[in-house]
Amino acid sequence: IARRFSNCFAHWTTIIPLAFAFFLSCYLFYIFVANNEQSSEITLYSWFSISNFTFELGLLIDKLTVVMISVVLLISLLVHIYSIGYMKDDPGYCRFFSYISLFTFAMLLLVMANNFLQLFIGWEAVGLVSYLLIGFWFTKESAIRANLKAFLINRVGDLGFLLGISAIFIIAGDLNYNAVFAAAGQMSAISYEVLPGHSYNMITIICVLLFVGAMGKSAQVPLHAWLPDSMEGP
Repeated sequence: IARRFSNCFAHWTTIIPLAFAFFLSCYLFYIFVANNEQSSEITLYSWFSISNFTFELGLLIDKLTVVMISVVLLISLLVHIYSIGYMKDDPGYCRFFSYISLFTFAMLLLVMANNFLQLFIGWEAVGLVSYLLIGFWFTKESAIRANLKAFLINRVGDLGFLLGISAIFIIAGDLNYNAVFAAAGQMSAISYEVLPGHSYNMITIICVLLFVGAMGKSAQVPLHAWLPDSMEGP
């Protein structure tokens, strides 16, 4: 009885707030997409300052953001509901719901970020929870090997992602989306010689580096080897 109560507490304390958040996202979708509302940027607080650069945690709400929020919350809500039956006899039931709730938070942090550094934090948080979920049954040696493999391969992709963000900061002098997009013309005028006799536009180099990060997370060739082994997790 105690275990059943604990399991009910675990899934209802995650599903109810998630369902409420999904309905709020539908309302935001109506406001921004149906009513053609302009984008809104909210600064939560300043985290740290280095020289003339201040890193702020904030949110950017626009049409693309509300679409992604709605998709993330809908799929996550369905996964939570399905998991009630799928994981009902597992001793790690409560731990599983804490992991997938953290995964949802990381995804929302990623899609609602208003700057590239906060985007990277959400990106890495998604990778961390993926690592925990793949190795969920940590008593199995195959699960431990699988989550370690996923962790290492994703770090290769994340290195490209981090290099792309670093290049943006060096050229634009900022990581806020609005400031970076305003400096796109400046970046397009810069070329860099990657190989002798072969120069490339800086925006192209940055986009390729960011795409390398996406390749790792979405398991595209050649950073795909971790995906089959990830089935070791629930």
